[in-house]
Amino acid sequence: MAISINEISSEVGIRIDNDIYAVLDYNHVKPGKGSAFVRVRLKNIKTGQVLERTFRSSERIEDVPLEERRLQNLYQSGDFYHFLDNTTYEEVLVPKAVIGENDARFLQENLEVRGICHKNDILKIVLPTFIIAEVKHSDPGIKGDSTRSGNKPATIDTGATIPVPLFINEGDRIKIDTRTGTYVERAQK
Repeated sequence: MAISINEISSEVGIRIDNDIYAVLDYNHVKPGKGSAFVRVRLKNIKTGQVLERTFRSSERIEDVPLEERRLQNLYQSGDFYHFLDNTTYEEVLVPKAVIGENDARFLQENLEVRGICHKNDILKIVLPTFIIAEVKHSDPGIKGDSTRSGNKPATIDTGATIPVPLFINEGDRIKIDTRTGTYVERAQK
């Protein structure tokens, strides 16, 4: 459905060049000379790329209704992840390509995520900012390591390997920032 550029608002989905974008910010500008225009900051739903576009006030754009769903990760089979839709209790299949290689390495069993959908099609999976994971494998810490700075690799319960401080041992629970894939702090058991 085409709408006037003057009807847009934040968090609305629009289609430009066959890609779906979410409107982050918009500004109606009426210069002293010339016609009015709208400056819009957009975020590509699939890639996360942010761009700025300028539209004349007479332009029409395609409105794409976006819906956010709460999903729970069940398991992975091949190139697909199986999620439970927490509102309808139906199982949803999501290709690994939609999740992305970076986010897939922090996808824990039973982890609740947000799914951005259009017409029952999952476009993007958004992980929580932080997860608590158990260290499954790490070289043992040596007494006094807590005073030195440095990192060592550790494998967490999802199979991902991240750098952690030297004092972290196997069995420790740690908080991880899923946006950067970095250690934040040791978590309470």
